[in-house]
Amino acid sequence: MTEFKFCPACAAPLVLRLDQHEAGKERLACPEGHWTHWDNPLPVLAALVEVEGRILLARNAAWPEKMFALITGFMERGETPEQGIARELKEETNLDADQISLIGVYEFIRKNEVIIAYHVKASGDIQLSEELVEFRLVAPERLRPWHSGTGYAMADWMRAQGLEPEFMDWPAS
Repeated sequence: MTEFKFCPACAAPLVLRLDQHEAGKERLACPEGHWTHWDNPLPVLAALVEVEGRILLARNAAWPEKMFALITGFMERGETPEQGIARELKEETNLDADQISLIGVYEFIRKNEVIIAYHVKASGDIQLSEELVEFRLVAPERLRPWHSGTGYAMADWMRAQGLEPEFMDWPAS
């Protein structure tokens, strides 16, 4: 659970309470009833980016050397998921989203997120943001999805292309 200590409305110390309307789930709440921390999953956008027939995988600066994944990011207020993934793609890679189609929606319980994954056909010159340190362009048949949120999106996209995915484990850090 996120660390809240005081009610943002009245500054009373928060307490854990059982929510009778929600099958007895524990929630942080104001004892005066002013505020409840729902701790709902956060929507995350993911793009399986296709550039000239190959798939772009990128490595985040905080990840081990051999760990590459899809482009991901958060929606901003006032944008659709499609606008959000096009913006994230531009910010992180300098690529333009030419075609965007939904792959699916996936749970990522470990991080309390819901992933909305898209296949994005993109064009332009790749220039990585400071957040990303390296990229690879991989032939679709050489992709190896992982057993987690965006990996399942990759596997579903591969199956839709007539490719049978062979799953891998993330490299040890």
